[in-house]
Amino acid sequence: MPGDPNKLSQFWQELKRRKVVRVITVYAAAAFVILELTDIVAPSLGLPDWTLNFIIILLCVGFIISVILSWIYDIHPEEGIVKTEPAPKGKTENSTDSSRGWKMASYISFVVIIALLAFNLFTGKGRITIDESLEKSIAVLPFLNLIGDPEQEYICVGLTDEIISNLYKIKSFDKVVSLTSVLSYKHSEKKTNEIAEDLCVNYVLEGTYKKIGDQLRVTAQLIEPNNDKHIWLHDYDRPYEEIIAIPTDIALQIADHLKAFISDEEKQRVERISTSNEEAFEIFQEMKYHFFSRNTPSIPYVEILQKAIELDPEYADVYAWLGFAALWELSYTGMSNSQLTVYDALSNINKALELDADNALAHTILGIYNLWVKWDYPEAENQFLIAADLEPNNTDIIFYLNPFYLSMDRIEEFAPYSLNSVQVMEFALLLYAKLKNHQEFEKARKKYYDFVGTSALPPIGESYIWLEEYDSALYCFEKAIELENWEMQTSRFQAHLAIAYYKTNNSNEARDIITELISRSDQSLLGSPEYFIGMYYGGIGEIDSSFIWLEKAFNRHSAELYWLKVNPILESIRDDPRYWDLYERTGHKAYDDYLASRINK
Repeated sequence: MPGDPNKLSQFWQELKRRKVVRVITVYAAAAFVILELTDIVAPSLGLPDWTLNFIIILLCVGFIISVILSWIYDIHPEEGIVKTEPAPKGKTENSTDSSRGWKMASYISFVVIIALLAFNLFTGKGRITIDESLEKSIAVLPFLNLIGDPEQEYICVGLTDEIISNLYKIKSFDKVVSLTSVLSYKHSEKKTNEIAEDLCVNYVLEGTYKKIGDQLRVTAQLIEPNNDKHIWLHDYDRPYEEIIAIPTDIALQIADHLKAFISDEEKQRVERISTSNEEAFEIFQEMKYHFFSRNTPSIPYVEILQKAIELDPEYADVYAWLGFAALWELSYTGMSNSQLTVYDALSNINKALELDADNALAHTILGIYNLWVKWDYPEAENQFLIAADLEPNNTDIIFYLNPFYLSMDRIEEFAPYSLNSVQVMEFALLLYAKLKNHQEFEKARKKYYDFVGTSALPPIGESYIWLEEYDSALYCFEKAIELENWEMQTSRFQAHLAIAYYKTNNSNEARDIITELISRSDQSLLGSPEYFIGMYYGGIGEIDSSFIWLEKAFNRHSAELYWLKVNPILESIRDDPRYWDLYERTGHKAYDDYLASRINK
């Protein structure tokens, strides 16, 4: 077909005459710039993943329209937009200025395209990619208070806690470090990569908080410390009243940028805002701040939480904490009316679950209720496992599951120590002490002390008692007293200190401590004194005295009696029939039968 090249040449000339080629060039440059800006800006604005595809579709449609319009119409300096005349009638003498403008635009477009290509090639600018083969493990470090006002610290910790709580709900994360563990880095001078190495995580979220009048700025950045890669950064400049929604958005952004799978149910749970009442939110966060800081053990938690409920009667998390606070006061702060406290605890837990059936906190506390109060160990386990299924990486749940399995002598179920969390390490000490595994015990002891400092001394001392290393136990207890650790006033601490004294030939000191503890037991249920007095007498071989006090512990429904089965200090009383009678009445035999029935199935 000899005429084809000439026709193609004529068609090309007609495209040029009608300036279609120049429109394509300029449009391509503009589209390229728009796509680059969208790719760079979309993550920071929190736009969904389909945004870029949507822009591409719009640009494709726009391209077709532009080509059609440029074929039909032309722009003249004097006449404006006019319909392009056929070639034989074209007025080439009037197109000089327009042609020069289009040429200049074409040249500029070409230069822009080349520049952007070079920029992407040599700087790697574009959407951050992550290594999806890496374990999705993350630590949310305490947000930095840029205000400098100590009264605002609880908001920084609250933001951190809320983000962690939302991440707990996403099962595809391999590990989410607990608030208790990250708080030890609140004033740390360690670099981010060092903290990530300590906590064994691949990703870290850092953030800052600043409030000016009724406005706030929260900045969050997601980092891959090992490669010094900043994956995502966003500033939230919003009215202070919108602070409640920010942790939810941050958690979803983390999941999105780390390519973590999130089901529709999980997304709904994450997006569920616990309260819309700003004041109730603040009261709740301040209460939790004092609790986790452990610097004010006598704070009236119940009264504070009741204020939050008055402000928002549908605040499920607060009802769950009210249930926990009631149990905590019953067991560790001394209450005169235990039956009323137990009733309040259960009614608040049930209210939390009525408002939010998937509230992992409420299921955890219902497990605690069955463990401490009812001695219904099968139901306690059931509730803990429901909570763990809802939030599989929540080490606060593991904090109760671990002692449960340890106290039930189900050591094989104990959560792995590799989780590197305070919650796991505290009971790992007792686990390795029970197993007489000195090598693993020393590793756990050092790691635990490095995490929490001198607050670790009482639990370490107790573990040395289990190991029958009484000199080491006494050293830890006396060091805690010297540092005025608040735990030294508890019945648990006093009883273990008395055993350490007795076993190191300081029987007078031991007798003085127990005499004081007996005197206090008549006035308060603080810290289950009857159980620990009974434990002390069992530890020194005074069997009858031990049973007298353990029977009192039973009558007062001591929360500590679930340890009856495995506590090595009570080894001397296990050959006595009275032990097995108490064993049955405290639910242990029923749990043994329950386990046997599961095996037979």
